[in-house]
Amino acid sequence: MKNTISEADLDRLDPKEYIIIKRARVNNLKNVSVAIKRNTLTVVTGLSGSGKSSLAFDTLYAEGQRMYVESLSSYARQFLGRMEKPEVDYIRGISPAIAIDQKVSTRNSRSTVGTSTEIYDYMKLLFARIGETFSPISGEKVSKDTVTDVVNHIFSYPEGTRVMVLSPLIPKDDRSMKQELELLLKKGFNRVVVGADTVQIEDLLSSGTEVEEVKILVDRAVVNLDEEGSPREDTQFRLSDSVQTAFFEGNGTCEIEIRTEEGRKIVAFSDRFERDGIQFEEPSINLFTFNNPYGACRRCEGFGSVLGLDPELVFPDKKLSVFEGAIAPWRSEKMGEFLQPLIRNGIRFDFPIHRAIKDLDPEQYQLLWDGNEYFTGLTDFFKHLEEQSYKIQYRVMLSRYRGRTVCPDCRGSRLRKDASYVKVNGKSIVDLVLLPIDELAEFFKDIQLNPYQEKVAKRILIEINNRLDFMQRVGLGYLTLNRLSKTLSGGESQRIRLATSLGSALVGSMYILDEPSIGLHPRDTERLVSVLKSLRDLGNTVIVVEHEEEVMKASDDIIDIGPDAGVNGGNLVFQGPWTTQAAPGTSHTLDFLHGHETIPTPLHRRKFLDFLSINGARENNLKNLDVKIPLGIFTVVTGVSGSGKSTLIRKILYPVLDRLVGESRSGEDPGKYDELTGSVSRISQVEMVDQDPIGKSSRSNPITYIKAYDTLRALMADQPLAKQRDYKPAHFSFNVDGGRCEACQGEGYQTIEMQFMADVKLLCESCGGKRFKKEILDVTYLDKNISDILGMSVDEALNFFRETQPKLAEKIQPLQDVGLGYIGLGQASNTLSGGEAQRVKLAYFLGKGNAEKGKTLFIFDEPTTGLHFSDIHKLLKAMNALVDQGDTVVVIEHNMEVIKCADWIIDMGPEGGEKGGFLCFEGTPEEMIQLENNHTARFLKEKMS
Repeated sequence: MKNTISEADLDRLDPKEYIIIKRARVNNLKNVSVAIKRNTLTVVTGLSGSGKSSLAFDTLYAEGQRMYVESLSSYARQFLGRMEKPEVDYIRGISPAIAIDQKVSTRNSRSTVGTSTEIYDYMKLLFARIGETFSPISGEKVSKDTVTDVVNHIFSYPEGTRVMVLSPLIPKDDRSMKQELELLLKKGFNRVVVGADTVQIEDLLSSGTEVEEVKILVDRAVVNLDEEGSPREDTQFRLSDSVQTAFFEGNGTCEIEIRTEEGRKIVAFSDRFERDGIQFEEPSINLFTFNNPYGACRRCEGFGSVLGLDPELVFPDKKLSVFEGAIAPWRSEKMGEFLQPLIRNGIRFDFPIHRAIKDLDPEQYQLLWDGNEYFTGLTDFFKHLEEQSYKIQYRVMLSRYRGRTVCPDCRGSRLRKDASYVKVNGKSIVDLVLLPIDELAEFFKDIQLNPYQEKVAKRILIEINNRLDFMQRVGLGYLTLNRLSKTLSGGESQRIRLATSLGSALVGSMYILDEPSIGLHPRDTERLVSVLKSLRDLGNTVIVVEHEEEVMKASDDIIDIGPDAGVNGGNLVFQGPWTTQAAPGTSHTLDFLHGHETIPTPLHRRKFLDFLSINGARENNLKNLDVKIPLGIFTVVTGVSGSGKSTLIRKILYPVLDRLVGESRSGEDPGKYDELTGSVSRISQVEMVDQDPIGKSSRSNPITYIKAYDTLRALMADQPLAKQRDYKPAHFSFNVDGGRCEACQGEGYQTIEMQFMADVKLLCESCGGKRFKKEILDVTYLDKNISDILGMSVDEALNFFRETQPKLAEKIQPLQDVGLGYIGLGQASNTLSGGEAQRVKLAYFLGKGNAEKGKTLFIFDEPTTGLHFSDIHKLLKAMNALVDQGDTVVVIEHNMEVIKCADWIIDMGPEGGEKGGFLCFEGTPEEMIQLENNHTARFLKEKMS
């Protein structure tokens, strides 16, 4: 296959206009030469394993990073100098590179949408700089009075007004009032005010009169204005000096007595930040930081939730009434003593003891918690249990009804209570983080500030509005800044990462994105494309590794790597606009885009008789749904991002079934729902095939996961030389002592700790990365040792073993069936993408020889992640093979090729977040395309036409 650009032409191109890569040989790339025009949106595509990421990330981005390192000082380079140059003749015209990869989630319990997008950091700065504190008692603004404020107040009175500057006398260091008065004389003060009278200190001391409240008379003056009505300078300076002395003597308090014809009036001033007798904290960044002990809520310590009473555990079945035993802790004979007064006296206060808990109005429900004179409420009942918690039975009972609940002090915002007293334009930071981003964006667009605040906040508001705009444009306007990052779906996490990177709006950079459309509904993909285009229009080169049809059609240029995967890939198949006509068979990508290759729509949809029914689902944003899950067919759950798909399937269906079949591997409590009914007995096993890694270490690999490594080790131990040397199968494992290289413990590389920097991994000098001792590598099968075999791709291994070792080939075959023919048998699991890990799990189930065939329910979470059209075709065949053997397949998916092949569709929506959580449709694809005003139906209609 010839490259589409000659090397002579490549050498003549101007690096100011093109990023030029000449003869790239990284991984499976075969001397690929390509020129990417600057300031364009370029999509790099091709089959999974064809070499796309090798070109975009391992070549282009790696060289950008290496060049950056070389620009550092020699001192810094000594820690980074081992970064290898990608195998390529040269790369010219490279720009500063920013990579946005497929890391889609975080498990950090403190990370929120606000912190991960940096919007919250700017909001903290805004509130610290221009926030105004208001007293929760009077609602008045809290402020510190300055000397200037006091003097200005004095000169606001008419000419000739008599004033006295006073300061309260506060005894210090256990001194008596008499001692304080004697000390005042020594300081030079002569008079004090007792009640309404001015008294000489000496007279007060000589009289021996006991007084409790004394004010120091610091100064007496008359308001003195010049001819223009301005304060006279000498009087102004004198009063300023006196006020400062009064603040000092009065521990921050100064009083001004004004004497007019109407009488005397005292006005108090304080240079402390207080109001209504409360000392407030002055706004600072730490006050709004929940990851800091200073700003974190004292009750929940900055986590937003506390271990409290969980109403879902207290009322496990809300269809029951109080009389029928809806209150779980009062069901036993002993605890039933608390229930009887409510049953007997309910008629006295008109409480419906025969009405279901779910049908009670809010006042009646609250009454169960609060109680009244006739019965003890649940709150007091649990307080009674806590008082008795020295008895183990009460501790056990308490733990049964406790769960994570929203912290009542901070409303889940994680901040100390007094942070909510600080407001900007009438809203506290707590109010703002609980608003959906769409409403938050409106607030900041219409914010009303005074001229001083406007000047201080101008730059901060630009940053906040930019980032909020990006969040809306990538379709995340329904999220709140307070939402925990670990509760987001994969698609939401990916787009937050994208919005964060794009919010900085750099110019003249090279953005390399790894499948940003992961987890996106086609409606949201349209928005994503507009973001990528605006990034390009700013003056950046945007390079996207992508399989999504809409993104390809929106690009300026497509670079297609292939034609196939692994050893059969690594060539530049095509470069140019997608509209370019090419002969069928030239490029899988163009063939699909132009309709020469298609995934056929099934002629018949499977029918179902049995089903499961989830009733009353109300976790997260689900709106009390009743949903039917058919058994024995291929079901797709779809809807826009944030509509509630993952909540319904991953948080309710899976954990509930997992408990019913007695495994409870999910480790999670099911989300809120009423009941699961239907043909539950038809399910004896449930499997979640998600994108979590199949192993986190380099010792885990695909051949181990699909249980084929045992067969391979037995084969190697059966060779004549192995028998002669008495090698057992364990000698061919790199996980145990015996045959593995002891220098690297079978890792193949050695890790060099770099102290404050990321560790560097270097090839083991002893085994050269082969992981085994030299004498073990002497044992061969058909001239291949164990290291050679582990280094083969799945396709190569199948060709190698098919004739001679059919049983081993049969175990490896499922990996090829799910489109993973290009991955290495011994490839470290931690190098597989989420989509690849998911398909390795699918291959395991296909080859398992399951005794529970026909009784297993498989759940797939976006299995098309990272898949080309051709690979999706293979994946659908593999999933249909599970259905054909009688199992049930439920897929959470946005890809229209998969949706059109489903037997049954469950569509959630209509939007994300609070506007989602409804069941929009359930039925066949043919019925769905008849719908109007449905996002999924609109795109499915195009695909099925």
